[in-house]
Amino acid sequence: MTAAELDAIRLSLSVALRSVLFGLPFAIAVAWLLARPRLRGKMLLDVLVHLPLVLPPVVVGYLLLVLFGVRGPLGRWLDEYFGIQLVFTSSGAALATAVMSFPLVVRAIRLSLEGIDPGLEDAARTLGAGPWDRFFTITLPLMLPGVLAGSVIAFAAGLGEFGAVITFASNIPGETRTLPLALYTALQTPGGDALAARLATVSILLGLLGLLTAEWLARRVRRILGR
Repeated sequence: MTAAELDAIRLSLSVALRSVLFGLPFAIAVAWLLARPRLRGKMLLDVLVHLPLVLPPVVVGYLLLVLFGVRGPLGRWLDEYFGIQLVFTSSGAALATAVMSFPLVVRAIRLSLEGIDPGLEDAARTLGAGPWDRFFTITLPLMLPGVLAGSVIAFAAGLGEFGAVITFASNIPGETRTLPLALYTALQTPGGDALAARLATVSILLGLLGLLTAEWLARRVRRILGR
């Protein structure tokens, strides 16, 4: 492989990993809220969370550009007070990837939460355990299979994100040119068929590895927890 190919693979892995680390705490919090049966506005929150799944990725990238661009309300604030610029950077690519994969993580964690017996938390409450104690000693360990499976699936999906990344972070070699963008560039380059085939093969292998890892982790944790 050439240095450019290895750079695209490295960048894809880095962007996908950062997107999971960035979105996971928010996904846990949102999944916990959606698992509450009496949450007011639950339907609206559920719709907003899953909106990236039904919107074209280019639209998501455009909305991020409007919000986090140098003239956007959030982008201008981050730049003025923290010196942070997300647009056209690898961090911006990670943000776009996190937004697109966020519903996958939330759904996996929510399904795991809904499988927990609510009587366990009620019993802990009667024994004097506070909300945080109940969450960290009962809820979090029991929803761990969903957290791990959702994280790995989001990581695998993040490796293939294209539309939102190219719209918000552009296609800059060494900075935002991930595997899908490198594949797209190869297809647009005369004589780039061999390069495109190699990049496509790597993408397929990484995706399969991610899905198999997610399934293995989920089964392993369920076996350990006796579920």
